[in-house]
Amino acid sequence: MTIEFYIARKYLSLKRINLIILILITSTVIGVITFILTKIFFSHILKLINVNYPNVISVIIGILIGLGVMIYLLTKMKINFISVITSISVVGVTIGVAAMITVLSVFNGFNSKVTSILIGFDPHIRIEPKNSDRIDNYNQIISLIDDSRIKYIAQYTLNKAMIATPDFNKVILVKGVDPELIDKVSGLKNSIKFGKFDLQDEGDYGSIVLGVVIASRMKINLGDTITMISPAGLESALTQFVEPVTKKFIVKGLFFAENKEYDSKYVYISLHNAQSLFRMYSSASGIEMRLDNINQSEDVKNKLIEKLGTDYNIMSWYDLHKDFYSILKVERWVAFIILSLIIAVASFNILASLTMTVIQKKRDIGILKAMGINENAIRKIFLFQGTIVGLIGMVVGSLLGLILILIQKYFEVYKLDPTVYLIDALPVEIRLTDFIFVPSAALILCTLAAVYPAKKASKLDPIEAIRWE
Repeated sequence: MTIEFYIARKYLSLKRINLIILILITSTVIGVITFILTKIFFSHILKLINVNYPNVISVIIGILIGLGVMIYLLTKMKINFISVITSISVVGVTIGVAAMITVLSVFNGFNSKVTSILIGFDPHIRIEPKNSDRIDNYNQIISLIDDSRIKYIAQYTLNKAMIATPDFNKVILVKGVDPELIDKVSGLKNSIKFGKFDLQDEGDYGSIVLGVVIASRMKINLGDTITMISPAGLESALTQFVEPVTKKFIVKGLFFAENKEYDSKYVYISLHNAQSLFRMYSSASGIEMRLDNINQSEDVKNKLIEKLGTDYNIMSWYDLHKDFYSILKVERWVAFIILSLIIAVASFNILASLTMTVIQKKRDIGILKAMGINENAIRKIFLFQGTIVGLIGMVVGSLLGLILILIQKYFEVYKLDPTVYLIDALPVEIRLTDFIFVPSAALILCTLAAVYPAKKASKLDPIEAIRWE
């Protein structure tokens, strides 16, 4: 910045924005302090008057006191109409940045929570036959997979069957797994809530592990015996009057995967029982694997496609629930675009206030140009004004967003029904990229909004500006 810029800016008296910074920061700090004090000292009072949500009331009190301080400080200033519009612009950018960062952190929290649930139960990569329901040469395929990034590999079977008790019956998905390898490629063992993971046979009886939802609906307890009816050979049973393929199983464990699809539809038995029950012999439905680093899943998947060809469907953990992850991504972008409108409106306010400032300061600009201040210095003044508004909104909005996120993270202000959402509070997650891209976008919009008035001010004819003023 040249000395001409500072002289011109001082002459035009565009420093009121500095006081607005102090007001915003002061009111925010007082609001946060009030929240903490209310949380610490007045929670017991709120409980005595039967208030169930002291955190919410604390936040409301903090915001109201902070706004009260801001209004009081504003009334002590001599503010013209342009300054009011500038103040609204600053507040608009601040709220826009804070809202966007907060909402994106909620999306991050939900995304991470759901992803951790699904990845904890699913394999990182799954291979299935494309034109068949079974893989006959799965041992040969496993021998071809020699990528060092793949840590564990296991085959499995997946078929529909019916389980029956004296009072209930239900069609479910039966997954046959290797008891020695299942905990290497899936988080099933870690999801056992009742009983234990045990698929060893007891005489003629097999062992089975059920989802808790299935057990609840069919009133099945640990140690109960259930009958599984296989659809294999069902046509022969109907036409030749022979019994269908059945086997009795003892319930050894109940799992809770935090996923309704698994908890209400899946049961697990040993691989050899599944192959026998569904007449699969030495075949498998597919192959599952886990990697050292899940972030390399796509790269490993592409390598496997090159090696195994197009006869198999090779899916990463993302592909297994691609529609769901796509919806989360779309919702995140929609929220980002909608909340960007707040910053866009504030940017239009900046354009309007600076344009009116150019009109109001027309004579002063003319005098400066007559004194020899060049167009570039005049342009920088108004660009600087727009940039300052963006910087204030960027910094204060980021701090406000961070405070809101931390309050939710540690005080859990916004509660959820755990019976519906599986979590008791709105999840949030702080990501550095949000604190980089969102404030940067706000700063760019505010700077762009100042381009037109800055250009208009620099192009003023000093003779015309002074003559009629």
